[in-house]
Amino acid sequence: MSWRDNLIRIEPYVAGAQPDKTDFIKLNANENPYPPSPKAIAAIREFNAENLKKYPSANAVPLVKAIAKREGLQPENVFAGNGTDDVLSLAFRAVFNSKKPILFPDITYSFNTVWCDILRIPYETVPVDEGFNINPDDYARENGGIVIANPNAPTSIGEDLDFIRKILDKNRESVVIVDEAYVDFGGVTAIPLLKEYDNLLITRTFSKSRSFAGMRLGWAMGSAELIAAIYATKDSMNSYPVDSIAQAAGIAAVEDEEYFQATLKKVIATRERLIREMRTMGFKLPDSQTNFVFATHPEIPAHEIFGYLMEQDIYVRWFNKPRIDNYLRITVGTDEETNKLIDALRDFVYEKRWQAREHALNSGWVTED
Repeated sequence: MSWRDNLIRIEPYVAGAQPDKTDFIKLNANENPYPPSPKAIAAIREFNAENLKKYPSANAVPLVKAIAKREGLQPENVFAGNGTDDVLSLAFRAVFNSKKPILFPDITYSFNTVWCDILRIPYETVPVDEGFNINPDDYARENGGIVIANPNAPTSIGEDLDFIRKILDKNRESVVIVDEAYVDFGGVTAIPLLKEYDNLLITRTFSKSRSFAGMRLGWAMGSAELIAAIYATKDSMNSYPVDSIAQAAGIAAVEDEEYFQATLKKVIATRERLIREMRTMGFKLPDSQTNFVFATHPEIPAHEIFGYLMEQDIYVRWFNKPRIDNYLRITVGTDEETNKLIDALRDFVYEKRWQAREHALNSGWVTED
C-alpha cells in the first residue's frame, strides 16, 4: 500500500478564471466594482503595524459588537470569520453531525458539495423547477439539515420571508442555514425570524456589498447556542481566525452606512440597465436580486458568447454543468465596464443573426423581399 492511497480524493471548487494580466474587464467573480468605504481604507492606512506582534482578539469581539449593533442583535448572536466560506465550513462542521443527509438545491453555491465531501457529511440535492425556483414543500422530509442561498447563486433569484418561514416550520428539528451573501442588493433578509426560530443560522459576507473580496471577512447570526457551537469548532481548529487589520477595516466599513447605501444604489441601477439592454437583444434572464445577472440567449449557445467576450478581454462566468450549461453569470460592473459589455454583446448578437440570415438565404429557406 502506497502513501498515495491515503491522499484525499475530492473534486474541488473551481473559481472563475483569474487572468494573469490587468488590461481586461473582470465580470466573473461577483466582486463589487467600487472600492471599500473610505473610512475602511483609512482604518487600514492608520493601523499601527507594531501591534501585529500581538494576537488579535480571539473571537473578533470589537467587530462582532459592531455587526450586532447594526443588525439589532446581541454579540452572543454573532460569529465573525475569514469570509463566508470560512464561516460556512465551520458551521457545516458544527451543526451537521447527523447520519441523515442534509438538503440543498441542485443549482446553488457549488461549494456546498465540496464541504460535504471533505467533512463526510451525507447530502442530497433537491431539483429546482424549470424556472430555477425552489419549492419549500420539497424540503418537508426527514433530513440532517438544510442550506438555502437567498438570493440564490448562480440564478440571482430571491425569495420572500414567507418562503423561509415555510422551510423553518417544516424543519423544527433541523438546523436551517440561509446564506445571504447577496441579500443587500435587493433580497429579503431572514433576520426578523431569528427571534422565532432557534434553529436558524444566517450567513453574510463583506466580499460583495462591502467591496472586501480581497480582505476575507464574513459572519453568521443565530441563536446563542448555534453561535457557541461554531465558536467551539473554530477554537478546536484555529483560535485566532480574523486578523487585527481585517477587524479594524471591518468595523469602519460596518459603521459607514452612508457610503454602503450609496454604493448599493449604483450597483442596482447599473444592474437594472444591463437587464433592460440584454432583453432588447433577445436574452432571457430573471429579475435579479444580486450583483449579477443569469442569462441565456435562445439563438446563441452560451459557450460561444463566453468565448467571444473572452476574445474582447471581457471575462464572465460559464458553468459547464447540467441544466445551466447554456447560461452565463455576469457580474455587474461599473457603468463604463457595463457599456463595453453591452456593446460587445450587441455586436455579437447582430453578427450571429446576420450569419443565420445569410445561411438561410444561401440554403433557399428564405428569399430576399
